[in-house]
Amino acid sequence: MEPGDSTKQARAAAQLRKGVLEYCVLALMRDRPRYGVELLHALEESGALATSQGTVYPLLSRLRRDDLVTTTWQESASGPPRRYYALTDSGRAALDEFTRVWPGFRNAVDAFLNTPHPSTGDLA
Repeated sequence: MEPGDSTKQARAAAQLRKGVLEYCVLALMRDRPRYGVELLHALEESGALATSQGTVYPLLSRLRRDDLVTTTWQESASGPPRRYYALTDSGRAALDEFTRVWPGFRNAVDAFLNTPHPSTGDLA
């Protein structure tokens, strides 16, 4: 591995994560409300989407401000009450739209990455 390769890979992964994290969080709430730490654990289990509280909680606040999620407090058997996040109708519509768009986007990127493209020569 060349010097700096791991830094470049980490930067590329961070940019990809930033682009899809919002919709992955919404998808995690598709079937039921979730609380913040539960979302963090699910993202961590995926490997590629592991992130920090410093990323997830501001994202959840923005989703709430944008009316994509709503929150409720629920008592916890193992500690203080937890704030649960659930999709609103707008959040479900945003997730549905992303779900429709994603396959075409993914396929387009895959096509660029997996197909050799002939050199067009000097463009200058």
